[in-house]
Amino acid sequence: MKPLILCRHDIILHPESSRVIIRPFIPLEKTRITTIIGRALLLSEKEVEDTLKMIREEFHARHFDIDEVMLYHFLMVERHVFTQRGLSQDRKFLIGAMFSGEYALESAALFNPSIVPHPDQSDVPPGALRFVMSLRATGEGHISSIEFRSGIIDADGMVRLDEISKCLTVPHVLRDPSYNKRRFINKLHEMGAESENMSSVLNPLPDMFTLNDLKLSIESVKKEAKYVSLDLERAIERIKWLAASNYELQFPLSLQMSERIIFPVSANESNGIEDARFVRFIDENGSVMYYATYTAYNGRSTLPQLIETHDFHHFRILTLSGNGVQNKGMAFFPRKIGGQYMTLSRHDDENLFLIRSYDPHHWDNPELLMRPSEMWESVKIGNCGSPIETELGWLVITHGVGPMRKYCIGAALLDLNDPSKIIGRLKEPLIMPDGNEREGYVPNVVYSCGSLVHNGMLVLPYAMSDKATAVVSIPLDQLLENLLAGVPLAPLVPLVLAAAASAAATSA
Repeated sequence: MKPLILCRHDIILHPESSRVIIRPFIPLEKTRITTIIGRALLLSEKEVEDTLKMIREEFHARHFDIDEVMLYHFLMVERHVFTQRGLSQDRKFLIGAMFSGEYALESAALFNPSIVPHPDQSDVPPGALRFVMSLRATGEGHISSIEFRSGIIDADGMVRLDEISKCLTVPHVLRDPSYNKRRFINKLHEMGAESENMSSVLNPLPDMFTLNDLKLSIESVKKEAKYVSLDLERAIERIKWLAASNYELQFPLSLQMSERIIFPVSANESNGIEDARFVRFIDENGSVMYYATYTAYNGRSTLPQLIETHDFHHFRILTLSGNGVQNKGMAFFPRKIGGQYMTLSRHDDENLFLIRSYDPHHWDNPELLMRPSEMWESVKIGNCGSPIETELGWLVITHGVGPMRKYCIGAALLDLNDPSKIIGRLKEPLIMPDGNEREGYVPNVVYSCGSLVHNGMLVLPYAMSDKATAVVSIPLDQLLENLLAGVPLAPLVPLVLAAAASAAATSA
């Protein structure tokens, strides 16, 4: 058997502390809010202008439109302004700045990547592929968000990242998102929210309703009830929580891919959006949807969520339901099989499961697919992103956790027509943490959330010890040969590719 060649590209994505957004910093105590506003009201208009001038000079080059952000944050505290006198626009900006602060999104880590074909393949050189890479960025307080990069894999397999912008921005949260009534009710039932009060709010609503429709129905029920009981109050709280967990985001079309950031919005993800696994899903009618599962974390518990987008400009964030929606690591297959959607999941936090569904938002009855087999995966196993369709089967990149919580990357092969059948599995890891890859925020870990095949090469971006991200390529035919051989993996032969990556790409 020929040795399997692992080609390391000279791209390392390091966390960069200078990439920042402006976040609201608003005290919980109303008295503190009014005290801060009071200090701004005491200033003369000249003092306001001078202070605002210094703020703009210091910060405007780091952000696209600092005035827009300052005004938005002023509107968040406007109800606490205790004067009837009109405020100048500059004073509003200054008050907004007093409740704002920069947040370094990736100051701690930039890791757990996934990669998919870009929705726009125009003007791509022959034999090349434009891609989108998602990354988990982690900053102060271990709050995680989703960042993006774009680039080209050329006909020779060289990977080049587009220049990375120093500025980035969060999207607009659409004010009146829509909801599917059936899915909304199913999730409430799963939450144990069945009651007459819940039905009284939701029954009058159409099959597709908006947030504004929901608010009007809640107000109508409260008005008719005259007395808001504790049961009604709890039902409304659950309905509002679920509505807030399903939202829509919109980026301006002018933004580069690296300028877009998805930062936590809802309460259930207040401590982070973790490990997005993107996949380009092709439906039976030929339409394309990009799905991504991620883990919402509120500091106490995790909740699998779903992202839907056609273009990486407009995103829908949805709550998944069903008894299969547990734990971390769900990954969609890129098409239906036998008329059903399918996912991989580590449902029990130990083994790899297969789940089938006719609805991509509801997942029941996980089927055990794969248990830990070798010592390097003896603690637990999971997927490293969505399965990849090949002529010989579904290629699944896996991760295994072994002694000393050491994470390695492996691979398995599933039957094309019946993915519940394993037809190949590596006995040895593809990638193990070694040398500098062992050191990081979480030592001894290599991990990925998605890879792709182009021109016969598996392009696999992976995280090194929850700190930074590297990229390797592996000949697909050799990998499949090893998987089908059913024997220990041949020794890896490292080969460093001198990719024509920009200086910004290698140092970002």
